[in-house]
Amino acid sequence: MELLAIDGNSIVNRAFYGVRPLTTRDGRPTHAIYGFLTMLGKIIDDTKPDAVAVAFDMRAPTFRHKKYSGYKAKRKGMPDELASQLQPLKDILTALGYVIVTAEGWEADDILGTLARACGEQGSHCTIATGDRDTLQLISANTAVRLLSTKEGKPTATICDEQYVMDNYGVTPPQMRDIKAIQGDTSDSIPGVPGIGEKGARELITRFGSLDGVYASLDDPSIKAGMRKKLEEGRDSAYLSYWLGTVQTDAPVDTDPAHYALRPVDSRTVRRLMTDLELFSILKRLNLPEDSGAPVAVSDEQPQEEETAVEFATLEQCLSIVRENSSAIFSYDINDSESTALEQRISSAVLCEEGKVYLLRGEESGRFLAEICADGTIAKSTHDLKRLTRLMLECGQPVPQGFVMDTMLAAY
Repeated sequence: MELLAIDGNSIVNRAFYGVRPLTTRDGRPTHAIYGFLTMLGKIIDDTKPDAVAVAFDMRAPTFRHKKYSGYKAKRKGMPDELASQLQPLKDILTALGYVIVTAEGWEADDILGTLARACGEQGSHCTIATGDRDTLQLISANTAVRLLSTKEGKPTATICDEQYVMDNYGVTPPQMRDIKAIQGDTSDSIPGVPGIGEKGARELITRFGSLDGVYASLDDPSIKAGMRKKLEEGRDSAYLSYWLGTVQTDAPVDTDPAHYALRPVDSRTVRRLMTDLELFSILKRLNLPEDSGAPVAVSDEQPQEEETAVEFATLEQCLSIVRENSSAIFSYDINDSESTALEQRISSAVLCEEGKVYLLRGEESGRFLAEICADGTIAKSTHDLKRLTRLMLECGQPVPQGFVMDTMLAAY
């Protein structure tokens, strides 16, 4: 069995900060949800799991906080714009048939570690999807890590196995804990040994094998006096840091991989939630059945359509699609009116998106052009940009911005 264990907090944070802000018509932020589901689609397409578990932290102190009050003390609270997206995201994931996993007093990393250990013991394979390198210590013959991130709004993944850790860090996966114990981690306020950085920590662990090995070899002549003094003075801090940085593997969660097997998708609920959040392009990628049935992956692949569907649309719907995609392919019809109001000059506009055509008529089509042409952050394509520019100027509108393609010029 292939279990995909997802670090929910890590990925939603990367989506929130790595994807262009998106909002619904009434101002609710949705880009963290959009980015999360896009990254999830890529990783599911790549791994084709039999089971999916999505681990989230809980808003409560963990056993690490209770032992060391400084743990993650410098981190700022979650922005309201992100916090407001967590429950809708969890509702969507549940409706898609994925299992949400939490454990009070434990971190998501510990849940991932527990599931990875269980898979190894039961002959299954675990892929951990995260943006956090702390989980590299969990890599084994039965566990791989996919480090996810967003680049220019698009998901990317780095496949990490035992060889990856050796090539990039010069140690085995378990030794990543020993390096962190000496080096520390400023993002988590893990102190390490003051005065020793990543390079020094790697050299020590490469030479002596472990934190215990380092402290058993303080008299080794290869350790310079200054380094020895730092290690002696930082012994307690090093061992505290080792404990803080070790991902636990005994969190109180169900350890049977079959418990996380893909469940039937609740199509109606998914449609309702996605429509409410105006995530139309994500909803289309799902290619949902009419009613609940077989498990459905959030595919990163676009569904194949034999014919193009035409749909009469509202201004708000078209603007939402454009903003979500940060791009627009459109055409328009100009009428014979002599008015200088753009709404009176445009009789219709057509927006093309993933094999579907959205048709706007009347004044809304003019408002649509005015809105998107003024936004230089939207990558736009149309036919006869020169004609459009002349029209916009005649109607007192700014020069159109952000065009990447003029099909009239391309045809020429």
